[in-house]
Amino acid sequence: MAAPRTLVPDKTLRTLVSDIFAAAGTSREHADTIADVLVWANLRDIDSHGVSRVPRYLELFEKGQANPKPTIAVDELRSAVAIVDADAAPGPVALSLAMDQAVSMARSAGVAWVTVRGTVHTGTIGYYTEAAARYGMAGLGIVAGVPNMAYVGTTSAGVATSPLSVAIPAGRHPTVLLDMATSVIALGRIAEHRAKGTPLPEGAALTKDGRPTTDPAEAALPLPVGGAKGAGMSLVFELLASGLAANPIVSSYHSGTPEGRRHRQNAVLVAVDISAFVPVERFRGIVDETVDAIKALPPSDPDRELLVPGERGARTYAERLTSGVPLPVPLVAKLVGHARALGAPVPEGL
Repeated sequence: MAAPRTLVPDKTLRTLVSDIFAAAGTSREHADTIADVLVWANLRDIDSHGVSRVPRYLELFEKGQANPKPTIAVDELRSAVAIVDADAAPGPVALSLAMDQAVSMARSAGVAWVTVRGTVHTGTIGYYTEAAARYGMAGLGIVAGVPNMAYVGTTSAGVATSPLSVAIPAGRHPTVLLDMATSVIALGRIAEHRAKGTPLPEGAALTKDGRPTTDPAEAALPLPVGGAKGAGMSLVFELLASGLAANPIVSSYHSGTPEGRRHRQNAVLVAVDISAFVPVERFRGIVDETVDAIKALPPSDPDRELLVPGERGARTYAERLTSGVPLPVPLVAKLVGHARALGAPVPEGL
């Protein structure tokens, strides 16, 4: 049975989360950034990567795996290539900075590639690619992390549920925003489905002994999207994000050392300045025409609207900005508890 929910205004939620992180030792600027990324996920109905992750970030701080006061270094290797050494900064902090760097470099170079080395839990990667789209650029992002997904042909964690996001600015239509994991369903979504009492897709997870299951209670490892294709995507993401950062995660994980099992992530963010290829408004028109063409296709189910990537999330975002973010009552209580334990203020009404 799903937990009862309460509606929380997005501004109230941002204030609460920012105050929690500031009380936990981050700078106010970093606290605001983390809050923006997490609440953005909730606004778009990606609740598995929203404010429910606050306890996990606090846990990473307590364990010394995340750094609340990182010294982040940006090394510009070429005119359009840079590495951001995150110093174990929370992902929202490191990746927001990296995309800003990519956008800045792309303005002069046309395209820019920025690698992020040694961050922790990046949050919803679509937040960063959409940021590029707001500047009239196309954005691309991939993440590599500690293995938690079965590799095809094995019954153990071989690769990570590595996400991929691409954002394309449109004109009349919302930004076309692809944001997906390489697994059928990520571990956080398994927990979410368990809380909602809804079933998982067929073959969505493996049990501890390697059997496919649709029972959330038995789920141990996510399965890769499309079998070998999803596993292969995750592997090449690891090679690109971790290899170019000289910070391998998969091989280190399987070495059996304690350091290899430590939580960490690498990422790649790419910004493409559309104006380097074609006038931006012309490009937006092409995107709109393409979306219109897709929506004009004969539907297999007349009762279902054809949607493009990011469209449903954009609608939910607009709805929740007005009505508030629906959160499980126990989660709100947990967040309030963390705030009080850290000596952070609790907004009225929570």
